[in-house]
This record gives sequence, structure tokens and C-alpha cells, in this order.
Amino acid sequence: MTDERSIAGGVVHDLPADLAGALKNDPEALATWQDITPLARNEWICWIESARKRETRRKRIDWGRSSLRDGKRRPCCWPGCPHR
Repeated sequence: MTDERSIAGGVVHDLPADLAGALKNDPEALATWQDITPLARNEWICWIESARKRETRRKRIDWGRSSLRDGKRRPCCWPGCPHR
């Protein structure tokens, strides 16, 4: 298995532990994650971190993991990270 420290984060955002754990446990999603650009990873992280409720964050991580597993490279319907 991949060590969480070796899973790359984004351009502006570091990889949060809960997302790292989800990716670590899903080799297909992790493969896409490692293949996308740092800017794309940044978009995923920012989208997940923008959730206000813990339940929403958990749903976004689950949906994101599933989408990455399917080969999607960016979160759908997200205007983009305002922090870059």
C-alpha cells in the first residue's frame, strides 16, 4: 500500500488526512489521483474542504473517490479553487 506521505497534494492545498486515507484504501482512485495534475488535485481538495458540514465532507470524499475510480479528473460543477 502507498504511504500517505507519498500521496501528492495540490498546488495550494495540502492533502487532508481523511482524503488521503480514502485514497489509500482505493487503488483505482489512487491511480487516477497520482495521474492528474497538481492543479486538478488542488481542485478536488478545495472542493472537499469547502464543505461546511462533516456529513457533506464525508459525502464529497466518497463521491470524489468514486469519480476518480471512474477516471474523472476534476470535480463536477465546481467553479474552481478561489485560493490559487
